[in-house]
Amino acid sequence: MKKTTIIDVAKRAGVSKATVSAVINAKESVKSSTREHILNVMKELNFRPKGIARNLKSGDVDKTIGLIIKDLQYPFYYSIAAGVKEYANSKGYSLVITSSENNHETEKRISHLFSQKDIKGTIIAPLLEGTAEIEHLFRLKMVNYPFVLLEDVKGIQANVVAIDNIRAIKKAVKYLIDNGHTKIVHFTGPPNSSHTQERIEGFKYAFSERTLVFNKNMVVEIGSKYEESFTKTKEYFKNTAKKDYPTAIVCFNDQQALAVLTVLKELNIKVPDDISIIGNDDIYYAKNYPIPLTTICAPQHEIGKKSAEILIRNIEATTLLPVEKVVFDTELIVRESSRVLSK
Repeated sequence: MKKTTIIDVAKRAGVSKATVSAVINAKESVKSSTREHILNVMKELNFRPKGIARNLKSGDVDKTIGLIIKDLQYPFYYSIAAGVKEYANSKGYSLVITSSENNHETEKRISHLFSQKDIKGTIIAPLLEGTAEIEHLFRLKMVNYPFVLLEDVKGIQANVVAIDNIRAIKKAVKYLIDNGHTKIVHFTGPPNSSHTQERIEGFKYAFSERTLVFNKNMVVEIGSKYEESFTKTKEYFKNTAKKDYPTAIVCFNDQQALAVLTVLKELNIKVPDDISIIGNDDIYYAKNYPIPLTTICAPQHEIGKKSAEILIRNIEATTLLPVEKVVFDTELIVRESSRVLSK
């Protein structure tokens, strides 16, 4: 089938090629009604702006997709990237991996660059900040650029591949309650992350399905990165009377859990004798922590493969496809950082 060109869009919309180009490049010279009309035509024709990357000798378009993660140092993304690469290579695509380094402007800049340089589509682990806008994601949608998110973003209909965070945390908390723990605390991640909100929701739900009563003091904002988590964990224990110490802490991720383990060792609080710790993600060295970590295992490799599958399906489609949302289940891996108090 002949590929739709900018000339086809211009003809269907009844405008010049230059006007279509101005819309693609977000120039303000086009009035809003015309812009909207052209964007609708682009969607109808499943047109995607062409970048400039070429194989120099053959002139063939290089088949490349992108992956934007939040933090190159966090092993959770290694397995996801491996899954993306495996599937992409099987379909003849190369993979470019980059990181926003937890900076919203960097994510915005990279996603724009990818869409302009003939990276055919992108998988994004979106960074959400309190006042950050998601206009760059809307822009990708407007120009019909294929992308898949690794976290649901409120307000935008996009392809998403994620884990069932609510069920995952419920499973961990119910395990603790069923093993005699009554003083359980959840150390949360970044406040505006949908993962954070879903895990808080799962934490609350676990209590509604057991006889214990939830109260808001059981949820403590700690952060997801090691340094921040270390500092806030120290503050938490400094400001909490010993009699009110929890018997178990459910952490936002394994990186945070390592910071918590380090603080507890400094404070001479024994794990799991005094406090049980549960992490999240089952990064590859969690089992090699000073105290092997009980954690929630997500199918990271499968998340990567499924993300690439959805992305490439959208890249190669000749018509606009419906949005897909895939949610994976998790498994609680019990190791030495948690213990049974009573049955």
